[in-house]
Amino acid sequence: MNFDSLSKEQQIMVVMRKVLTQIVKETAPQQGRPSPFSEETIEDIRMCLGLISSREQELLVEAGIENNARPHFIDEEKQNAQVISLDEIKAQRKS
Repeated sequence: MNFDSLSKEQQIMVVMRKVLTQIVKETAPQQGRPSPFSEETIEDIRMCLGLISSREQELLVEAGIENNARPHFIDEEKQNAQVISLDEIKAQRKS
């Protein structure tokens, strides 16, 4: 979906999510160092990102757009390999 084709509210949600996550990435502490954010600020950021995500989902539903973009693990993908038991291999060799 093209950014320019989104409604103004959807554009705002996308930009807010990107800016917040970029701030978190850029201020992530080095290992062993404390976070520059207080626990309250961290929780507020989580709440903001959760609200943004919820509103983005609501806007998609209102627009009748189905969002199938979900994270997945590699092993969840459909396997193209065929499993053959050793017994079958032995049987094929005998014949």
